[in-house]
Amino acid sequence: MGKTRPMVAVVDDDPRLLESLEELLESAGYAACCFMSARSLLDHGLSHLDLLISDIGMASMNGFELRDQVKKVRPELPVFLITGRHEIADQGRAQGISGFFRKPFDAPALLVAIGEALKKSRDGG
Repeated sequence: MGKTRPMVAVVDDDPRLLESLEELLESAGYAACCFMSARSLLDHGLSHLDLLISDIGMASMNGFELRDQVKKVRPELPVFLITGRHEIADQGRAQGISGFFRKPFDAPALLVAIGEALKKSRDGG
């Protein structure tokens, strides 16, 4: 028998955002685990995750670098990137990424995107 609730990890250096995203995810029926840095997520491990949401603008390892590290280990894991910095959002690296959200983001739209990504991941692609 599989897991009952998909596990979503959130990485952001803003504790208020972590708390609000954790509440949002859990109210929508997901299990959430939150990390203040990319390193703490990587140290914890990726094997139990069904989806990752990461801030882009973080110290030491940014969201793009974290996504690249995660894709080496778990290429099938859906990764969403979020940022409040519009200069980052307008960069070519961010354009065309599915699962890219600017802060403040629309919570219902985020939940719909998470549901679609998890369904696609479960269905094999």
